[in-house]
Amino acid sequence: MKYLRSVLLGSIALVLSGSAFADDHNDEKIIIIHAGQVLAVPGKAPLSAQSIYIRDNKIVKIAPGYKLEKGASVIDLKNSFVLPGLIDSHVHLRSEFNPNIRLDRLTKRPGDVAYDALVNARKTLMAGFTAVQDVGGTEEIFALRDAVNAGKVAGPHIRASGRPISPTGGHGDAHGYRAEVLAIMHSPTICDGVADCRRATRSAIKAGADVVKITATGGVLSNTAAGVEQQFFDDELIAIVETANKMGRKVTAHAHGKTGIDSALKAGVKSIEHGTYLDVETAELFKKHDAVLVPTVLAGMTVVDWAKNKNWLPPASKAKALEVGPQMKDMLRIAYENGVTIAFGTDTGVSKHGENAREFGYMVEAGMSEMDTIKAATVTAANHIEMGNTIGSIEIGKYADIIAVDGNPLTNIEELYDVDFVMKSGVVYKGGE
Repeated sequence: MKYLRSVLLGSIALVLSGSAFADDHNDEKIIIIHAGQVLAVPGKAPLSAQSIYIRDNKIVKIAPGYKLEKGASVIDLKNSFVLPGLIDSHVHLRSEFNPNIRLDRLTKRPGDVAYDALVNARKTLMAGFTAVQDVGGTEEIFALRDAVNAGKVAGPHIRASGRPISPTGGHGDAHGYRAEVLAIMHSPTICDGVADCRRATRSAIKAGADVVKITATGGVLSNTAAGVEQQFFDDELIAIVETANKMGRKVTAHAHGKTGIDSALKAGVKSIEHGTYLDVETAELFKKHDAVLVPTVLAGMTVVDWAKNKNWLPPASKAKALEVGPQMKDMLRIAYENGVTIAFGTDTGVSKHGENAREFGYMVEAGMSEMDTIKAATVTAANHIEMGNTIGSIEIGKYADIIAVDGNPLTNIEELYDVDFVMKSGVVYKGGE
């Protein structure tokens, strides 16, 4: 691929900073991408030989043929397959699971965590994911979100929940440390009872949550043998959803077991993360309540590998990993065959940052078409994270979030494992001669 030197000079120094943003965001400057094939709106047929006009971070025109304009910079992607930037609806940018993760929680300073999040955000962007929803973690994620939005650093668009809301002893609580350590690690979003759960929801939003994340069931990596079924009471779930809605927020729920999934959907939760033990009956609840599934099969496959081949997991987590992980591809197959709306999400931070696209392979193995997996990571995910008016497709008025690969991912989804070109908001971050 060949790009004009004028385009590359605007993005060459963006390893960890956004210092070139101001220079590239000149209202008068036009960039034209010559796209050999372009999947402008996933779900619709790709187009051939198109010119995509970009000005002031956004797409302003799409025209057939390879156009030239006086004073415009041209990016030559005639030999590439072009598509919208990808969206991962479930990440944890602050950390990445490793054998020392439990010690890291006690030794890393807030600044260390913030820099880790910055590095992981860059890996994510360079993998072609130009937007993410971060669902679970401490307040450093809000600082990163705001810095990216302000153009101070390079990273994907970020929506974030901050700390999850969990019952005492639930998946979102701390486990396995001495009592005095647990007291220090106590989160203000741990709650019990209706009134306390209303308080916790308000606390999460006050801290900066774009979306409210709850742990409706037990989870695999929490160091407690408490299973993976429902942990909140129904009245607590209703209180959280009502409180969030009154403050303009939707609720998404970590949920593995069927009892927790079903009760969360009935309470008005708008999306389910994982959904491991859903069935046909649960699929009907998704459709009845217009809710979205974020399947995170990659996380399930990752923890199974750890349980079988590594000694990272404490006994309680290892047992749950071996039980839950193998169910996740079957779960996705059931959901897809029964018409559940699916948004791409990986739980990266469990798996390695920058390898998010491996989820596509598992989605295809579960029976999804290549087109539907891409739609799940663009159009559907954009609507799911409430950014559908600005990202998710290559259309006039939307941010110029554009990626390209050498081959056709509609016939070989693994093309997305190695993205060759990345543009976010009109700035080129990846691409070479």
